Amino acid sequence: MLNLLRKDYIALKSSLWSIIFYFVVFSVAFIPTVEMSMYFVGIYTAFGSIMLATMIDIKNHNHKFLVTLPLSRRNIVQAKYLSAVLYTLFGVFASSGAHWLVNFLFPELNKPDLSVLDILISIGMVLVLISIYMPLFYALSKKGAGIINTVFMFVLIILAQPVASLMSMAGENGMGRASVYVLVSVCILLLFIASYFVTVRLFARKDL
Repeated sequence: MLNLLRKDYIALKSSLWSIIFYFVVFSVAFIPTVEMSMYFVGIYTAFGSIMLATMIDIKNHNHKFLVTLPLSRRNIVQAKYLSAVLYTLFGVFASSGAHWLVNFLFPELNKPDLSVLDILISIGMVLVLISIYMPLFYALSKKGAGIINTVFMFVLIILAQPVASLMSMAGENGMGRASVYVLVSVCILLLFIASYFVTVRLFARKDL
């Protein structure tokens, strides 16, 4: 498993500048102008990194090579899900750090104070996106990866503001109770686990 994660890092190493570029662009675009930029910067950076990693796999024909090794396809999928979680944590925590720095250096922007709940919500939203994206990626792979990435990026752009407004309304209507968040968290985890098993099944049946 560790070697598979190292493989992802080595494959992505030459493109790390792209992830930094995503983070800088999203920060500059959202932090000064969008009240809920904490979510947007973290989610866009994390998911952009995940899409970049999957496209590198396609470009380098990594799956065709990996299945020739003494590895189960289940382990290959496990490593990809774990690496996606690591990209998620990077994007969300980088966004948190950037917003903390902006609050310190530019208090006149009046950015809302960050909370643990903000971080957990961002992570949860990315996990939902991963749960939908991964089965589609492994099902369509090379033939549809570019289309999937394009569709997901458009969906993120189109739904960003409506989702932000819905979250704000939910908080105003008293839906911020701990029990609700616990229930939502459990549902997200179950969706993530179910997505993993679906992806394993799809990849196991795929002829490479």
